[in-house]
Amino acid sequence: MDATPQRVISGLLLFVLVTLHLGYARNGPNYYGKLIGSLQEYAHGIKGKVYAVDDATIFIKGFCYDGTGPDAYFWVGNTSQPNPEGYIVPYPETDRGSDPRVLEAYNYTDIILRLPGGKRIRDIKWLSVWCRRFTVDFGDVFIPSDLKVPKLQVLPEFSRLAHGLRSGNISILDSKTIYIPNLHYDGGGPDAYFWVGNGSEPSRFGIKVPNEVDSLAPLRGYQGEDIEIVLPGNLTVYDISWLAVWCVEYRHNFGHVLIPRDLDVPPALGQTKITPPWWYNPTSSTPTPKVNNCKEMLNGRIQVQWQLKGEDVQIRLSGRIKEDQYVAFGLSGEEGKAEMIGGDVAVIGYNKRTGKFIAEDYYMSDLSQCDGKKGVCPDERIGGRNDVVLLHGERKNGITTVTYTRPMRTNEPEKDRMIPERETSVIAAIGVLNSQGEANAHERFDKTTEDIRIDFTSRNVHDCTNSLYNIPDEPDLEPWTPAVINDKNLFSARIGPTGSKRGYSKITGTPSWGIAWYINDLLIPEITVERGKTYTFIVEGGDDYTNPARYHPFYITDSPEGGLGQQTGNQIMNERVFAGVERGSDGYFEPTAKGRYCEWVRTTVDNPDNYKTFKRFFETLELKCDKGEPAKLVWTVEKDTPDLVYYQCYTHKHLGWKIHVVDPGRSLRNINGVSQVLPAFTTSVVSIIALLLFSR
Repeated sequence: MDATPQRVISGLLLFVLVTLHLGYARNGPNYYGKLIGSLQEYAHGIKGKVYAVDDATIFIKGFCYDGTGPDAYFWVGNTSQPNPEGYIVPYPETDRGSDPRVLEAYNYTDIILRLPGGKRIRDIKWLSVWCRRFTVDFGDVFIPSDLKVPKLQVLPEFSRLAHGLRSGNISILDSKTIYIPNLHYDGGGPDAYFWVGNGSEPSRFGIKVPNEVDSLAPLRGYQGEDIEIVLPGNLTVYDISWLAVWCVEYRHNFGHVLIPRDLDVPPALGQTKITPPWWYNPTSSTPTPKVNNCKEMLNGRIQVQWQLKGEDVQIRLSGRIKEDQYVAFGLSGEEGKAEMIGGDVAVIGYNKRTGKFIAEDYYMSDLSQCDGKKGVCPDERIGGRNDVVLLHGERKNGITTVTYTRPMRTNEPEKDRMIPERETSVIAAIGVLNSQGEANAHERFDKTTEDIRIDFTSRNVHDCTNSLYNIPDEPDLEPWTPAVINDKNLFSARIGPTGSKRGYSKITGTPSWGIAWYINDLLIPEITVERGKTYTFIVEGGDDYTNPARYHPFYITDSPEGGLGQQTGNQIMNERVFAGVERGSDGYFEPTAKGRYCEWVRTTVDNPDNYKTFKRFFETLELKCDKGEPAKLVWTVEKDTPDLVYYQCYTHKHLGWKIHVVDPGRSLRNINGVSQVLPAFTTSVVSIIALLLFSR
């Protein structure tokens, strides 16, 4: 093949990458407009850097105020010094006719202020935090007289090349938002999108831009509509040379407009975004409900939008997740930090078993699998009520979106938290739904760790970049080689991590809770035993039943799920138990193999997916044990034992794996083409420990 076209393509790609890099540096994530200055502190811990976003909008980065002033507001005026002749800039914004709210405490909060009554920054000389009652200036900044604020840029209309494309003059509202008035397009292109890129004219070296409702579906027809589109990810107007309507399949330009290089437009802080009147769903005749505010979490993988509706808050939760995964979002268990314990969240997703979307109210009393009493539980499962009302669900282009409502106030204070009418700490996570359609554990890297705050009574908060639609799908990782133990009669049973996306879930094909059994220091090995022989398990799964996260009695069963302690009625009768459980004098089952708690814990904080083998991953673990003694489970395999049974946890589901049962003289030397046994040295150590513990 001729190398010349390849060199041309490589050169074009390099040009695009270099141009994108230069544009990003010019207007990167730390660009907030023209710097006015820092607030001077006179009292009450006032701090923050002040920027002019556009001619009517001020942005304060990292605003601090202790909230103890009795009548304090943001205050502006055109006198030489702050004084009572100024006027209030309401924050948060209020409805017309409503009284502005006195400032509460803020701790390094980003603030957007919109000057009221058509006022412009050129009309004021200072911004102050001012107490009206005592006429005291707590802190201020002065506006330079020669300040040139960023402003929108008006462009020509689309060129008219095909499919009836035409528009009014296109405007760049901010560095990411483009306004297209009076748009006409017949919708006849088979694979047409809004398309941006670099060069003197549109080409196939471009990037798709979501339409006005954040969808990457091929463009529909437009008949004189006014729309806004937002550039995806970190892309800004400084990174591109043109905007086009482009057919990807046939590489055809229906019309375009050029983007000037000498732009000085406002930063994209959400101040210009106008939410469409309805969230567009091209596959449904029923529009999804309108939601006004938007915030992103987990590096753009989760997008939450909300709107106050009387005594309820309506939430539209979207996540780039797989079909069997969920998104959890709600109130943190502790103000000022991302705390899962005590959190009150809604879990949304798609239940493949029922074929329906879900929105469930959850309460998290412990960081453990729900055992019917404690743990991460649906409210209804622990005697509460599901206060979350599902309104709408859809899944498209790898994104699951569910709209629901929940009350601001609750009648279940033990399980639900009140939503305060101020900023409050929120949490979010992504995990896998189990076979019951309930939330299983999330991985360490799939939850919020920083303090994210939302005021659910706020209006026009737009902290979204639409990166949700441009995150690549996760790679399909190869599982670790399944471990196998043959011809052993002594086993240690402890708890350890499941190994993220290469370990338990990938090996078993079932969701994990984040912990699993380690047998002889191997993650869920498949064990082979012979009928008629006796086997001993040294169990260290925890014996404190008041702490469900560290209470995992060991037992042997025909259930591939385990968790006998959660079962009731016919479920108990349908499960056959071979060891580790006894029926007490009161008729109730009681686990017998508990022991002190020993767990293999990570010594590093990197992602387990980075380790291609379990052996390398195991080198990052350290064994930690509570004080106390192990338990001993002795199991003589009966002749009628099925060919396949399981070692499991009595209180939780999906912690164990397979035991293959064979007749005397036979063994499974090779399971799934793999033969992996415990090294002789480790076997000797286990044997010595067992002798020391149980031959006293």
